[in-house]
Parts: sequence; structure tokens; C-alpha cells
Amino acid sequence: MSTLIRPPPLDPSKAPIENLLELTQLPDIDPDLFTNTRPLWHPPGARGIYGGAAIAQCVSAAQRTIPPDFTIHSMHCYFVLAGNSEIPIIYHVERVRSGKSFATRTVQARQRGKVIFTTTMSFVRQNSGGEKLLEHSTDMPNIPGPVEGMDDLDHDGSHTGPFQSQRIEILNNDSPHPHTKKTRQWIKARGQISPAGGHEAHISAMAYMSDSYFVGTIARVHKLWRYSAVRKSNTKSSIDEELLKKLLAMDDESLKRVKFMDQADIDRLRKYKNGEDPRDEKPEIGMMVSLDHSIYFHNPRSFKADEWMFTEMETPWTGDGRGLVFQKIFTRDGTLIATCVQEGLVRLRQPGDSKL
Repeated sequence: MSTLIRPPPLDPSKAPIENLLELTQLPDIDPDLFTNTRPLWHPPGARGIYGGAAIAQCVSAAQRTIPPDFTIHSMHCYFVLAGNSEIPIIYHVERVRSGKSFATRTVQARQRGKVIFTTTMSFVRQNSGGEKLLEHSTDMPNIPGPVEGMDDLDHDGSHTGPFQSQRIEILNNDSPHPHTKKTRQWIKARGQISPAGGHEAHISAMAYMSDSYFVGTIARVHKLWRYSAVRKSNTKSSIDEELLKKLLAMDDESLKRVKFMDQADIDRLRKYKNGEDPRDEKPEIGMMVSLDHSIYFHNPRSFKADEWMFTEMETPWTGDGRGLVFQKIFTRDGTLIATCVQEGLVRLRQPGDSKL
């Protein structure tokens, strides 16, 4: 059973991402307990549920325990265990502090009594900074805007995901220095987020999307083969056989629109089609999972997650089996709305590891 209570019908007045992230409060047990109303997505080849769902639902749960004139400004998360999509998640909000200007909440996501995800969030009262403000912000790069009808395909080759994305060519992609490269894309929630959802729904939706191929930036800038189809592995870097068959059946133009495929991946798939083994060219990812995730919300009431947002990611360091990635998120008109940081476990397949 993937939910504690039978899910209600989808609400047509809400965007797909709102229905996906809906929470059910459990007041008969504890007013600060919540659970996922609907089943959560387990990406193909991943160790567990999509991490963005846990991030977003923790935000949603915490937002329901604070006064309406407070807004989140930062959250710091740790992925503790892989979430099981077949088991309901219980979110427990702890009201750490409720002050005049700031409020602090922690949320633990639990399955079978074990913590799988934990986060601490801070909320600030609106307009508490005073009349005179010190302000500055980085500029959004001058890049091509999104193009109608050019969305990347979802994992299953259809337009069914809760958000849309359009990748832009990696900046400095031919550089020998991975830290100089930047991966970029346009993203937005599919459909229109309901007025009833308020700014809270837009914040949760953006938090959900912030985890999209975040730690994967490291493999992309190193041009590593991230999707091994020949190893029967249960890591984030593997890909299932059915999905591989779909990819091998696609032409190059269709592959370019698959969200997780880069030109390096397409070149390797072409070699698979020709009977060659592309794994001998470069090291292969053995395991890649997110360890932690931080979001700093800069203008949390000034954006709409169902309108195009631009994201830019770069990785300043990788070593000792881990890697760090920074992400900036802008509105289409260039307002910086969030800065995100994620560290991930990035282990290469070692000599002697089985290929089967």
C-alpha cells in the first residue's frame, strides 16, 4: 500500500504537481503529522523515490504550521535512506521556535519507524527587514528563451510529468576543466497552479523541481556514461531494460529531447546500436545518490512556478567519492529567486566490479 488512506480523485482545478504533492493531515493522531495523499514517483533505475517529492512535501507540511505572514527563506535537508514508493511516508513537523521575526521548523519523513529524510527550515515575517534595505543580486545570463513545443521528453517518452523542461547547450562543454562548465535549462510546472494553492503551492512546486538532475550535473560535465544497461544494479546511475529499448528505437533528434540524455549519451547509444561497448572509453558511474540539499529562497512570493524559470548549475569540486553542485534559479524576467546547493555520492565502477 503506497498511501495510508485511499487517494481521492484528482482535483481538475489543480495543476498536476499540486495533486502529486497533496498532503493528508492526521489530526486524530497529532495535528503536526501528515502523510502523502498520492503514490510517489520512483524514477527508473533509482534507489528510491524522487528526492524532490520529499523536499517539497516537507515544505508543504511545515508551511501549514506557521502564520500566514511568514514565508520560508531557507531549508537544509539530508537524504538518510532511500524512500520506498510502496510504503506511505509520515511527515512529523516539530515547532522548534516561533518568534516575532523568524520561525523554525524541523520535519522528519519516516517509513516503518525509520527516518528516511530530515530537514530544518527557517521562515521570516514579511517586511520585517525595515523600510531601508541593503540589496544586490547577480544577473541572469543572456540566453535563448524557451520555445513552444520544444519541451524535453519525460522518462517514458511522453509529456506526462508534473513539470516541463527545455535544456540549453552546456556552457563551455568542450572545456577540459569540468568546474568551468554550466548546465542550463528552462523549467515550469505543467498546467496552472490553482489560486487556492497560494504562494505556498508555487514554493513547493519549485522545491520539487530544484532536485531535477541536480547531482547528475557532475556526470554531465565529466561526460560520463551514467546509464548502464548491462549491469543489474539498483543505483541512481542505472537504467532499466525496457527504457533502453525505447531509447535505442529513437532517432537522434528524439533523443536530444529526452530530459536525461546529453550528446555524449547519444553518441554512446549510437555505438550500442552498432554493437560496440562504449563503457571502455571513460569511467562508468557505479553509484550516484544525493546526500544533502539546501535551498535559499530569495524572493519567495514574487514568482510563479507555472511560468518559465531558468536554472543554471555548476560544480566547483568533486573528490573522495563525493561532489558538490551549485544551482541558481531565475524568473524569466531575470529575478534571482533561489540558490541551491547539493552534495552527492558519486562513485565510479571499480576494477573487478561485475558488468552483469
